[in-house]
Amino acid sequence: ETEPLTSKKDISDCNEGEDCKENGLLVRNPKSALRLVEDGNKVHPSQGEKGEAAQISNGYSGVQSSVPCNGTGEVENAQCTAPAATTTTTTTTSTTCGAEGQQQLMELEDRETWSKKIDFLLSVIGYAVDLGNVWRFPYICYQNGGGAFLIPYTIMAIFGGIPLFYMELALGQYHRNGCISIWRKICPIFKGIGFAICIIDLYVASYYNTIMAWAFYYLVSSFTAELPWTSCTNAWNTGNCTNYFSKDNVSWSLHSISPAEEFYTRQVLQVHRSNGLDDLGGISWQLTLCLLLIFTIVYFSIWKGVKTSGKVVWVTATFPYIILFILLVRGATLPGAWRGVLYYLKPDWQKLLATEVWVDAAAQIFFSLGPGFGVLLAYASYNKFHNNCYQDALVTSTVNCVTSFVSGFVIFTVLGYMAEMRNEDVSEVAKDTGPSLLFITYAEAIANMPASTFFAIIFFLMLLTLGLDSTFAGLEGVITGVLDEFPHVWSKRRELFVLGLIIVCFLGSLATLTFGGAYVVKLFEEYATGPAVLTVVFLEAVAVAWFYGITQFCNDVKEMLGFTPGWYWRVCWVAVSPIFLLFVTCSFLSNPPELRLFEYNYPYWTTVVGYCIGTSSVICIPIYMVYRLIITPGTLKERILKSITPETATEIPFGDIRMNAV
Repeated sequence: ETEPLTSKKDISDCNEGEDCKENGLLVRNPKSALRLVEDGNKVHPSQGEKGEAAQISNGYSGVQSSVPCNGTGEVENAQCTAPAATTTTTTTTSTTCGAEGQQQLMELEDRETWSKKIDFLLSVIGYAVDLGNVWRFPYICYQNGGGAFLIPYTIMAIFGGIPLFYMELALGQYHRNGCISIWRKICPIFKGIGFAICIIDLYVASYYNTIMAWAFYYLVSSFTAELPWTSCTNAWNTGNCTNYFSKDNVSWSLHSISPAEEFYTRQVLQVHRSNGLDDLGGISWQLTLCLLLIFTIVYFSIWKGVKTSGKVVWVTATFPYIILFILLVRGATLPGAWRGVLYYLKPDWQKLLATEVWVDAAAQIFFSLGPGFGVLLAYASYNKFHNNCYQDALVTSTVNCVTSFVSGFVIFTVLGYMAEMRNEDVSEVAKDTGPSLLFITYAEAIANMPASTFFAIIFFLMLLTLGLDSTFAGLEGVITGVLDEFPHVWSKRRELFVLGLIIVCFLGSLATLTFGGAYVVKLFEEYATGPAVLTVVFLEAVAVAWFYGITQFCNDVKEMLGFTPGWYWRVCWVAVSPIFLLFVTCSFLSNPPELRLFEYNYPYWTTVVGYCIGTSSVICIPIYMVYRLIITPGTLKERILKSITPETATEIPFGDIRMNAV
């Protein structure tokens, strides 16, 4: 008798010890066995033309056959035989057919991997170490108690940041899918998380690359004998411009503005030509050209996949460390450098009693390591199945945290020098926050060093390389997510899709290229990513630990690495990390930041706009949940159960065949 394995036949007549057939799966009582997945009319290239049986550890044998699909997802002439107790029979297994089966097979056949392990490590390090490590961590550190801040920072890293970092690497490597399609194998009702991640990544690409365009403008302007932000005799300078580094005796008044600040605000950004977010003004053609060149570099770095971007990061991920070392040595030899270091590290233990210090520590480690942007899932999905992602998580997260700490010395040795030259306290010099710390304070200090042109060029080159590999990563998160979700449309058209994505990001950046673009960048930075990505990762952690199951997830890790995560990791994934994320999210929502940039105070309506931007990505999650429940047949209880049950098995490499974990 011939019967499709996909038929829904009652298996109640199966006897104990026999192998039964249920929903196209071979099931050995009392536990389920492994199902083999075959390509209907095509043999995997890695398997050659093999027809011999491949033994499986659970007692079954799988024969590679070319059983054709009948177009309905069933396999013709397939049968299931119960093996005798003393013999191992040969079983012809079902083929996963239809669009879903073809998608799985395409993933198996065409999935590229990193050329070398070091390519993956450098890519992850390049993604995690970005512009925020250079300016955000030093500022937050001295603002929240100096050396005392390292205590909450380390605690939050150990119990919140690193476990989430490890979880995403393990998920991506095991399931080998991007941020959208991976949810079919974990908990389908949470698939909206993948769409939310893609929208967040697009928002980031719309403003983050504009900051790199500013750095590129500075880089081009640095190729002069005298840096343009060292004097007050330029066309953009005002009467308040005061160069206290000049040889003349200059008095610094309350209205004095340094030439570096005027170059940044009046020449690069030209914010004086905008009245705020309600009147952004025209588009700066200089910044537009800079951004166009940056996106061109990004396109040709990622258009072919990780095999090309993995080579580019050999430069973009290592070059910043060379420059940081040079700048650290130079800063340490400047007069007054010790004042900056003392201010940076001097502990204020009373600060540890303030809740906002712990919130800042949690937010800093989270955004520094960067789970929730789909990047770690995408990068890890190109790893070999048995790659030690546990070791990778510890190494890359440690490198990231150490880089942040060392960057503080690079910044504050120079701030100490500035304070010495101005004859002021370091706290007065360190008032600038965010990008202004780099483009005003640090740029001014470099301009007044010997060999200023050389140090300016390498410093802004460092900023560019820090930003580039983070952009590679963010866009790769979107690309991998979409290509894995729609392989029949885009798998052979990656270059075209990447081009379209780059064009969309460039057009989305136009608002940040206006004269008031800096105000838009600040708004997006505070609202478009912060609370949204925190919410996304919170739901991701809950879905994995509570719906997919912490036991199943740990079994997946054991299958890859050969050992089961210990109780520390389990407790963090189940309880500590979700609480950590909920704590930061609630703190942000209960006390939204009051935005101010230069002399512009953001009006109240911009807060509403900011929350709308942030909600526009997260709203995908409940919308997809409702959509999923509507299209799923059955009663409400059946719909919910089907929606939280993995619908697609994960293919596991097993010698010459591929097996599904069920």
